[in-house]
Amino acid sequence: MIGHELERTVADNYRRFAVHEAEGRSPLYQELTLGVADDHEVLTLLERLPPGKRQPNLLLATVRHLAGVPAGYPAFRDVVLGRRDEVTATMLARRTQTNEPARCATLLPALPSGPLALLEVGASAGLCLYPDRYGYDFRWPGGGRRLGGEPVLTCDVGGPAPVPTATPDVVWRGGIDLDPLDVRDPEDVDWLRCLLWPGEDGREERLDAAVAVARADPPRIVRGDLVDDLPALAAQAPADATLVVFHSAVLAYVASGRRAAFAELVADLGVVRLANEATSVYDDLPDLPDPPPVPSPSLLVRDGHQPLAWVDGHGTWLHWLA
Repeated sequence: MIGHELERTVADNYRRFAVHEAEGRSPLYQELTLGVADDHEVLTLLERLPPGKRQPNLLLATVRHLAGVPAGYPAFRDVVLGRRDEVTATMLARRTQTNEPARCATLLPALPSGPLALLEVGASAGLCLYPDRYGYDFRWPGGGRRLGGEPVLTCDVGGPAPVPTATPDVVWRGGIDLDPLDVRDPEDVDWLRCLLWPGEDGREERLDAAVAVARADPPRIVRGDLVDDLPALAAQAPADATLVVFHSAVLAYVASGRRAAFAELVADLGVVRLANEATSVYDDLPDLPDPPPVPSPSLLVRDGHQPLAWVDGHGTWLHWLA
């Protein structure tokens, strides 16, 4: 059995992306993915790819990588079909590895007190491994809190969130990824930039600032699988620090059997696990209050079964559960 993202037809996946993810965030990407969903020739090209290489984000980033941001669907279609060999080769070689540093803002209230060892699964280039190096501007009705330095991540807060008064004490950080990206490699950084969505102000500037932070102290990211290779990396964390294993928007691309094996492994390690994922990937959750009326909110969950907050997948808001 394969992950939820792969179980739908290709057309359904693109239509769902347009309606539930791109709407309200990127009008251009909504237009492009709705166009793909109704385009037999483009769908046929995608269906010839392995199931794990058909995702909307991967195709959108590939076109941007090859030809820049298209003006609309006709220009986008011209690239996909006119340069189909390059499109196919890029999609086979690359992965969807969105590395949004603003996710640290939704992670911060859930972190235990330090000293902390952070291990990110699906780390991409590791930009979310630096919650101690960013600044934060938490805002809620009638108040707010600013902490840390630069760059500043802004997050709107709802509910009784335990917003900290200081940045965390991180003494060790590491990541694991099937295909790590290197913040020192211009081509890898360009790929990160291609994964951003046109129409979302500030993301490119935030990415550049986070890359500068990471380049000053490059993260240790090992190439490996979230089940087979996690224990060896976890064993490197200092024994006197609380080890936090966390992941964001990763498990939808993992087969359900491997998700279960990963959950069992992390539980056996006896560490804190924080997951920022779509609700569909969780198997053991209590009844939840209704999410905010926004497209595709994620759920922040501790240790696989304790829901903490509804959160924006790109880190711009969180709503803490009572």
